[in-house]
Amino acid sequence: MKSQKSLVELSSALLLNVKLNKDTTALKQQLRVLSFEELQHQLNRDESKKTFWINIYNAYFQLLSNPGKAKRKTIFTQKSIEIAQNTFSLDDIEHGILRRFRWKWSFGYLSNPLVSSLIKALAVQTIDYRIHFALNCGAKSCPPIAFYTLEKLDEELNFVTESFLYSETSIDDNNKTVSTSKLLYWYCADFGGYFKIKNVLKDVLNRDFTNYKLSFNAYSWETQLNNFM
Repeated sequence: MKSQKSLVELSSALLLNVKLNKDTTALKQQLRVLSFEELQHQLNRDESKKTFWINIYNAYFQLLSNPGKAKRKTIFTQKSIEIAQNTFSLDDIEHGILRRFRWKWSFGYLSNPLVSSLIKALAVQTIDYRIHFALNCGAKSCPPIAFYTLEKLDEELNFVTESFLYSETSIDDNNKTVSTSKLLYWYCADFGGYFKIKNVLKDVLNRDFTNYKLSFNAYSWETQLNNFM
């Protein structure tokens, strides 16, 4: 693949074609026929894994959400993403690879006992809570879609985290309450546990919420596709 795009570049190119409503056939074919060995070779550290799989997730959610494609109930679990001669679901990418095979319904506290050897081989070593502000599942309350690059991944994830939490967090100083996105509640273990959520908000928003009551916004599942930054 020396004369071709790197995997991270391919993931970004796929996402760009989705945004511009251009044909994605050739790019999907390159990803499909890739060898598993090359996939592991190029995605050999957490930074490259996060960059590649976030772009892939966001691109494929939009593709799978086209009229006549998967219904919302099955869109996350259907294995229709073909990469390196294997098929993945959106849940495989989010909860298996990017969240290191956390069980989807455990608030991030439990590993999935049925995880495959394939997912174990591709998963990140350390869960980065910022991925929750990078993945877009087509709902109105989801973070907008951005393009991620290996060279500036940390800066880009910090930016979307700060941007999303500033937009989703309401502070009432008179009543000492703070309300933020329900994503932090659903995946609280990824943020260090329920009682560490206010610490995350403190670090990102530069405010001390020690004596504030924490609550979470209602999550709008109203469809909002093509929500690019």
